[in-house]
Amino acid sequence: MKSICGSDCCEACPRKTDCGGCQETGGHPFGGVCVAAKCIQDSSFDAYQNLKQSLIREIQALGIPGLAVKDLYLLNGFYVNLAYPLPNGETVKLLTDQNIYFGNQVEIPGSDRCYGVVADEKYLLVSEYGPNGSDPEILCYRKR
Repeated sequence: MKSICGSDCCEACPRKTDCGGCQETGGHPFGGVCVAAKCIQDSSFDAYQNLKQSLIREIQALGIPGLAVKDLYLLNGFYVNLAYPLPNGETVKLLTDQNIYFGNQVEIPGSDRCYGVVADEKYLLVSEYGPNGSDPEILCYRKR
């Protein structure tokens, strides 16, 4: 089954029975918002592609050493919504578990850590973390 954006993410998702399907839910799998479906429904498929390319350029322009993103993928919020420690000892999650975001993971050369990039039409988050999302640190979180 194809999704609204034309990708086969529904078939590849191990939780497809939990989400209700992209087309069946009108672009609201898991009860949240899919950045791709929203962009296509609000504007067009070309606008979706332009948003994706704009985000890639924005990420590259950050100039973070070793962070080279060539593509962005649709990722479930519950996979990428890490709990970040705050200076006061509390932790905070910045994303919504039910939403689908653009994202990618890039291994940091010479390290066991990775960069994580997550974005939608409103926000860009770049973090660094260890194996399985351990010890996450926010490098950039900004409104677009």
